[in-house]
This record gives sequence, C-alpha cells and structure tokens, in this order.
Amino acid sequence: MTTTSDPGTSPRSPGPASTRPTPAGAVRRAGRPRQPLTALLVATDAVCVLAVVLLLGHGDPAVVFVSTSALVVNAVAGLYRPRMDLSVLDDLPLLVGSSIASLGVAAIAEGALGVGDVDRSTVWAALAQTVLVLSARALVYALRIRHRVAGRVAVRTLVVGCGGLGAQLVEHLRSREQGLLPIGFIDDDPRLPAVERPLPVLGGIADLERLVVRHRVDVVLIAYSNVPEMVVVDVLRGCRGLAVEIFAVPRFWQVTTTHRLLQSVRGVPLVQLRRPAFRAATWPCKRVVDVVASALGLVVALPVLVLCAALVRREVGPGPLFRQERVGLDGRTFALLKLRTMRPDAASDVRWNAHDDAGPVGGWLRRLSLDELPQLWNVLRGDMSLVGPRPERPHFVERFTLDYDDYLWRHRVPVGVTGWAQVHGLRGDTSISERARFDNFYVENWSLWLDVKILLRTVGQVLRAAGR
Repeated sequence: MTTTSDPGTSPRSPGPASTRPTPAGAVRRAGRPRQPLTALLVATDAVCVLAVVLLLGHGDPAVVFVSTSALVVNAVAGLYRPRMDLSVLDDLPLLVGSSIASLGVAAIAEGALGVGDVDRSTVWAALAQTVLVLSARALVYALRIRHRVAGRVAVRTLVVGCGGLGAQLVEHLRSREQGLLPIGFIDDDPRLPAVERPLPVLGGIADLERLVVRHRVDVVLIAYSNVPEMVVVDVLRGCRGLAVEIFAVPRFWQVTTTHRLLQSVRGVPLVQLRRPAFRAATWPCKRVVDVVASALGLVVALPVLVLCAALVRREVGPGPLFRQERVGLDGRTFALLKLRTMRPDAASDVRWNAHDDAGPVGGWLRRLSLDELPQLWNVLRGDMSLVGPRPERPHFVERFTLDYDDYLWRHRVPVGVTGWAQVHGLRGDTSISERARFDNFYVENWSLWLDVKILLRTVGQVLRAAGR
C-alpha cells in the first residue's frame, strides 16, 4: 500500500469499529460507478462493425464473424476500461492485435465448423474496420478531453494523504485533463500546515466511507500519509459496498515502470485497486455453477452418501448426520451438515481439535473428505459456495477475530466446501494467520478460473487421501 509506515511493522490493531465487516444489509451495496466513456466506446465500435458488415460484408459469414468477434477481443484486451489518459496511439497496437486475433479465430472456425471463407476480402474488411475504429476513437477522445477541460466532465474525487504528494496530485488535477475534480483531503495527521493546503481536510481515514456517500464521490486517490498501513487497508476493505473506484500511488513510484494497466496523472503512476468480487461481471456465474454442480453432485454421490451413513451409524450409533453452527457471509450463522465421524459425546463447539476421537470409519471418511459430502446441500441452499473460505464455529470466529487482524475479512464472500487455504495444506491444526492470509488473497483475487483451479486441486488431494 502507500503509507509511510513499514508494512512489516504496522500495529496489530483492528482499526476503527466503522472499518470492520458489517452484517448483510448494513453496507450500502451500490452498483458499479457510472462509466459513460466505456458505454460510448462500445457503442462507437458497434457502429463501426455494423458499417463494415453492411458495406463490405455482402453476406459473407466470415466478415460478419471477424467484425463481431473483434468486439469481444477488444473487451478482453481492456480497450473499454475507463482511463484518465486518452490516446488513440496507445490503443493502436491493441486494436491491430485484436483484428489479427479475430482473423485467427475466424480461420479456426472455418476449419472446424466450415463457417465462411477467410480470404483476401475478409482481411481487407478487418483492416478497414481497424482504420474506422481508430478514426472514431480519435474523435471521441478529442471531444471527451474538450469536455473535461471545459468542466463538463468532472468526477468528484477525494485524496487520502494531505502531504507533498497529495498536494502535487491536486495541482495536476486542476488542469482538468483527467476529468477528476478533487474536493478535499482525508488524513488523520496532515503534514501540510493549514495555510499551504490547496483543499480542506474533510476528515480522518475512518470517515472515508461516510464522506464518499455524503459528497457523492466516485474516485478515491490514495497518496502517502502517516496513517498506519493496516488501518488504511481495513478502511478500504470496509468501502467494498460503495460504487467508487480506488487508485493508489505505488511505493517507489518514481522508479515504477509504466504499462497499459497503470493510470497516471502527469507522470505520477496510479494502480487501480481491483473491484470487490461481488461487483465483477462474472460474479453471478459463481452461484449458477454452485447450484448446478451441487445438484448434480448430490444425485451422483447419493449411493456413496447412503453407504457412508450406514457405516457411520454402525460405528457411532443413531444420527449419522451431524449439524453444527458455523459463520458464513457477513457474519451470518447457518447449520453446517457433515457425516458424524466422532462419538456424540465428543462433539464440541468450543474444542478446537477433536480428531483423535474419530473411530476407524470416521478417520477413513476424514482422510477422503467424504464427511464433507452433505455440505453439497448447504451449497444448494445458498448457505455456502463450492469454493470459499472454510466456515468456522462462532466461538472461534470471535476468538480469532481478536487475535488476528485479517481474520474477519474472510467473510466478505460466501464460505466454501473447499478453499485456497485448504489446497495449500492449511487443514486441521494449522496456522490461523496463514489461513486468513490465503483466504483474503482468494477474496481479493477471485475469478471463475481461480475457483476451477481450486476445485481441480481439491480433487487431487482427495485422490491422495490428503484430508485431515
């Protein structure tokens, strides 16, 4: 992060109460910030595609395929993401690469499906579309910059850190070329004296969420400040429900190599923090996958479940199914289902490690993770996901929250049957701080592919009998 404190020596304080995760419904779950430039670029490219198809396509399926697939390739390449610096020359290499990739996809489709005929006319159509898109973008960017300088595009912005760098950013933004309108600083201990501040200090770091809502802020810039790093991290995580984009000046920014994923304000690089997982466009797909996979899994695993339940009943007596209260998304509790692997009198909500009380059948079920199969019903009900941080009992959640700074932040996404920590061997009596670190990495870096990777590694562990 971007504070002056040493990241390795930040105090182990949970931070202000307002920065801690809150129950569902307590956070204003706003949608994404308005992105008019993104919508305008998509519409412009779509018009260019339509023009090429109508004027040069002549009913050729290959031209239609190449032109329309270019929109998808452009999106994957990040050509529709909002940016502060608008330059058609920066887009040129990506647009050319997009056209070449679209031709390659069309050639593959022709060979595999017999769709269209990629020939010279198709190549000319792709070239014409690239030129047309570049020309249209040059016009859009010129108009956009003109509107910015005229003040018709002014995104309300807060700057965290009232020091030399924060003042420098404010001074740069006053040119209006980036379309950002700074309205004030946020800092607990401003370095600049009051007479040297270009803008007022509106509050402390713990007030960030409140000030974003009160002043209708769309962008937050994180510069250097005297606030301990972990406090800033907690506050930023606490803003996860707000429709706001957050940028941070990286450490040693003077020697940071720039690339297309970095924004910049007149030579000062800015790293855009990733949106929370639930604001990703693919997030709804996670629930769809959970429902379909858990339903199919229950059907396929039913004979195994019946056999395991019969073995458990024979070993521990009646009641092979075990219910235990666990903590899930946003601190909500639910009844987690498992196959009973211990005697009823050995189960406890406050005993951390009771694995030695498992009998031969119970130990076998644990090693193969078959005792977790009933949790597919929890997934189908919506209590859990297939992949996510493992749920824990309320007693230990309360205890670990006090002992480990990052523990409670695991509950920003649904808990899971398996997780990033578990596939790295953090099962049973292992380090809680490491688990929290791996779980929060998963939350910050979630993607559908990461879920798939975790599921595949979980299958490998089950086949190796690597359970607890």
